[in-house]
Amino acid sequence: MSRRVTLAARPVGFPQNSDFALDEVEIEAPGPGEVLVDVLWTSVDPYQRGRMNEARSYAAPLQIGDVITALGIGEVVESNDSRFSPGELVVGQLGWQEYAVARAGTLRPVPSGLDPPTLALHAVGMTGFTAYFGLLDVGRPRPGDTVVVSAAAGAVGQIVGQLAKLAGCRAVGIAGGPEKTRDLTEVYGYDSAIDYKSDDVTAALDGEHVDVYFDNCGGAISQAVYRRLNLGARIVVCGQIAQYNAERPEPTFQPGLLIVFRARMEGFLVSDYASRFDEAARRLAHWVANGDLRWREDVTDGLANAPRAFIGMLNGENRGKALVKVARSRS
Repeated sequence: MSRRVTLAARPVGFPQNSDFALDEVEIEAPGPGEVLVDVLWTSVDPYQRGRMNEARSYAAPLQIGDVITALGIGEVVESNDSRFSPGELVVGQLGWQEYAVARAGTLRPVPSGLDPPTLALHAVGMTGFTAYFGLLDVGRPRPGDTVVVSAAAGAVGQIVGQLAKLAGCRAVGIAGGPEKTRDLTEVYGYDSAIDYKSDDVTAALDGEHVDVYFDNCGGAISQAVYRRLNLGARIVVCGQIAQYNAERPEPTFQPGLLIVFRARMEGFLVSDYASRFDEAARRLAHWVANGDLRWREDVTDGLANAPRAFIGMLNGENRGKALVKVARSRS
């Protein structure tokens, strides 16, 4: 049998534990071209909140009763595709469940030298890829630029700041609370950090001329950054976590600012760069191995606790990449 976490109700505003259900089903047999995976780790990410809404978006919404979509790492149990063999570690959209059947073409092998393998879910995985392509391809930083990052202590933000430093830029991070802001400067190498919970963000940015704004947040924090844009600034819209739980999200940007600052604002999806994931993985793995990229994981034990980890992540309770270690009890 395989336990799984499903959507029990569409959240209204901030998600509640009652919006999720834990049940148990028979383990499926893989069909032609499919792989049965024993899920070891599953991811917790802000984008999952959008998938719980009914509104049209870049991906189909979850339906009531669906397994919560999530990236995961697992061990191949049975394979009907020559690309994978039992015992191999793979990463893909496996969901919040103990066993998953997936099309082989949607899976990638976890590099054998990756230590720990969970890096394939963050620094050398999708959040690392998001930081890599969002900053380098969309933001196009130049040496000497000032790069400001909101939600800078999150899984994407912690990588963005370090990539900015590797590109010869000044990195300014915005996060919530003294522990996270200390992490920005002491762990991730940001030049300065702003605590939006205790600081006036607009005043804290006084004197800064923002060349690249990597926006994970939206809302009032982003409004404060917009006031400090430099001429020719690039705004990279990666996420809007401040808006995800709002029943009626409100725009936080005045388009006229693009004229005033001759700026460019661009949103992106990391999936648009799928053909270049191997490139990003190689470079990110190299930087991790030689110590240029530092990372932190925030691990919750047990699949049943995935909703709690998700709600905590939306509340900003995690320090580092939020992961769930799937319990090893099997039947």
